[in-house]
Amino acid sequence: MIMAERTNRRGFLNKTLLGAVGAGAVLGHEENRLLPALEQQAQAAESSSVKPKPDIPAGAMPAGKIGKVTLSRLILGGNLIGGWAHSRDLIYVSKLFKAYNTDAKVAETMELAQACGINSIQLDPRDAAPVLKYNEGRRDKMQILMCYTAQADAVKTRDEIRRLVDKGVVMLHVHGGVADQLVMSGQIDVIAKSVEMVKAEGIPAGVSGHSLETTMACEKHNVNPDYYLKTFHLDRYWSATPPATREEWCWCKGGSMDHDQYHDNMFCLDVEKTAAFMQTVKKPWVAFKVMAAGAITPNVAFAHAFRNGADFILAGMFDFQVEGDVRLAIDALGKVHNRKRPWCG
Repeated sequence: MIMAERTNRRGFLNKTLLGAVGAGAVLGHEENRLLPALEQQAQAAESSSVKPKPDIPAGAMPAGKIGKVTLSRLILGGNLIGGWAHSRDLIYVSKLFKAYNTDAKVAETMELAQACGINSIQLDPRDAAPVLKYNEGRRDKMQILMCYTAQADAVKTRDEIRRLVDKGVVMLHVHGGVADQLVMSGQIDVIAKSVEMVKAEGIPAGVSGHSLETTMACEKHNVNPDYYLKTFHLDRYWSATPPATREEWCWCKGGSMDHDQYHDNMFCLDVEKTAAFMQTVKKPWVAFKVMAAGAITPNVAFAHAFRNGADFILAGMFDFQVEGDVRLAIDALGKVHNRKRPWCG
């Protein structure tokens, strides 16, 4: 079954590539950039049982700590596994992500990521099955950071936290969309109580958020998580919401059909304000959406995030992107000098 699947995927990719080459005159920059990687991936599909041997020295990826957990500075984002595609108005992308990332492909990606020095992945509980399956019986497990839903019902919250801890999750944080809505509605206490529940289980507890208001509220009300996840990206890309029409909590209000309004196209409303505020926060900061969901190249995005204070970054990567992205992260970290925010993890 797996061999047939790989063969079918290889045939599909080869046909796609041949068609694309024939249509080279209409290919954009992004397609031309990805063609060599796709061709290489297609040619290697049938030999995936061989251990990956990336040209990256062992130990080259820098690491830091949150609590007692040692994390690679570059962490895999799990959206590509679950099909949570921020694809603006493209309606097929989520299904494409899920179709490509079969359990076998997820396992290949995990193994390659570990061989390149990435030791952790961030997941939604709904997408954890293939990674948990990959970890079964392995001594070198991929560490899982996971989000959870903080609820007013403390019993339900505690039950979910314990269920996830029992699965071997090493860190837990309030889901960003959930935390944003709780802060927006003034329910900071729900977040605070859930953070204490996670800490009681003996693992680091975090709070995620798209809005800077969420992080600021947690600091103001002494929620005291062990770490924050906060979106952070430049706004110099074509689909970014114009500054004049950016609206706080836009993620919770739905997208507009007006091109100048928010439509699943922006995740950090004020990059300068975020960087300035995070300089005052003395807790580890995991930056996510650093590429604005694929609108900013990783060489620019990674360097910007680390230079401006992020201690770790999440990046969604397909298997054919992993090795290149790891090299870019290592290079970016090696060139970070005199950043204003001290390393906090």
